[in-house]
Amino acid sequence: MITVGEKRLSLQDFNAIIIDGQPVTLDEAALQRVNTSFEFLKQFSSHKLIYGINTGFGPMAQYKISDENILELQYNLIRSHSSGGGNVLSPLQGKAVMLARLNNLMQGYSGVDPRLVTLLAGMISNNLIPCIYEHGGVGASGDLVQLAHLALGIIGEGEVWYENTIQPAAEAFKKAGLEPLKVQVREGLALINGTSAMTGVGLLNLLQAQQLLNWSIMLSAITNEIMEVYDDHYSHELNIVKHHTGQQHIARQMRTILEDSKLIRSRSEHLYNPENIQHDVFEDKVQEYYSLRCITQVLGPVYDTLANAEETVVNELNSVNDNPVVDVANHNIFHGGNFHGDYVSFEMDKMKIAITKLTMLSERQLNYLLNARLNQKFPPFVNHGILGLNFGMQGIQFTATSTTAENQTLSFPMYVHSIPNNNDNQDIVSMGFNAAQIAKKVIENAYEVLAIQAMTLLQAIDYLDRQEQMASKTTAIYTLLRKEFPKFSKDYPLYKDLARVRDFMKAHQPF
Repeated sequence: MITVGEKRLSLQDFNAIIIDGQPVTLDEAALQRVNTSFEFLKQFSSHKLIYGINTGFGPMAQYKISDENILELQYNLIRSHSSGGGNVLSPLQGKAVMLARLNNLMQGYSGVDPRLVTLLAGMISNNLIPCIYEHGGVGASGDLVQLAHLALGIIGEGEVWYENTIQPAAEAFKKAGLEPLKVQVREGLALINGTSAMTGVGLLNLLQAQQLLNWSIMLSAITNEIMEVYDDHYSHELNIVKHHTGQQHIARQMRTILEDSKLIRSRSEHLYNPENIQHDVFEDKVQEYYSLRCITQVLGPVYDTLANAEETVVNELNSVNDNPVVDVANHNIFHGGNFHGDYVSFEMDKMKIAITKLTMLSERQLNYLLNARLNQKFPPFVNHGILGLNFGMQGIQFTATSTTAENQTLSFPMYVHSIPNNNDNQDIVSMGFNAAQIAKKVIENAYEVLAIQAMTLLQAIDYLDRQEQMASKTTAIYTLLRKEFPKFSKDYPLYKDLARVRDFMKAHQPF
């Protein structure tokens, strides 16, 4: 059980709730802060003009709302902004959005009734997840459209995911034994104003991207191993003089993976030995191609980018990101723009650029394995059949190339793609949710390319038939993946194998 409101939620806490399915409970002291904020807002807003309580919204904030219409205003806000398009978010994404919103409200600066956060926690634990649409939010007054759909589900309207199906919210609430929310004071605005959709999806992206990087390190290590490279390019001595945390981390991981390999060579034993250099031309390359030799320098920035993204997006998860901010301690309400999603948007763009570069590295390593003129070790396309009659991995390379190209195009940043809207009230926006969704697509594409590389490596390992000389960690990965993709020599459709290997990689850490 994970307690929300007691302390900062970490990425590990987020993973425990969203991926591992641990239930949530609410910290009592935090609940008291929520209640204090709620009572203060009711008292403070009396006989004052407070945005979102007795005014219209956005460019219509100049219009005062009469006392008898205050609650209807909140319902109108939720219903009018439930106007999303595109696909419905997966239950996992929807749950991530809910947790991000819950954690924001539990900070005690939103002026909401404690019954709202209690209901939200109950919905998360019961996997009752509002249907949220991917299109609509511009990420400036927050993820307005996405969070409006979240709020629509909370008030028992629209549709929800429940028991693995989409069904009317009202019916699902009855089955789960929960009562929909009756909105108070400013709870419509408190629910839909904020960055929780981009933050929730962004954190899921981060978990998948970190695992993807580990797979890239593993597959890069296996590629180096079966090519019997020299070990100095990932040595401590070479990498320690480049002062980047990521590069040193990648090098350390590769040394750990390959520590007991009998295929990796030492330059000191071979090229520094006078007995081995009595030639004018050497068959073996003195230095490997960059896609093998520069792994620590290419993947190091990916690691550093993901580390920075984790710090920033986890900060956002634990921030107050709605408007206005109800500040009990200072006995005031502060209006501003904490709902602006620039922090998350920028990190999602940086993340997708980094993952695209990782994808490009994988595609180049794949090409090296498939091109007999480059590797001088395997038949064309690592073909185990009859050359000319059979095709090996030739057909599936097109998928890797095409998918890599798509990632390169998707890497154009959303962060600099602001379009004014809302009668120019929102005249500069973050497009943060778009950035998070496109980053998600880039990560999914990358898994596909790495799966093709993994399949090719399995074929290459079996062609060499030297598994007993491989490192224990790479042998373990070979054994696991071969259960998903058996050795083949006669041509057959590979698309189902690709999906199976990709899904296995998405569901498992390589180390």
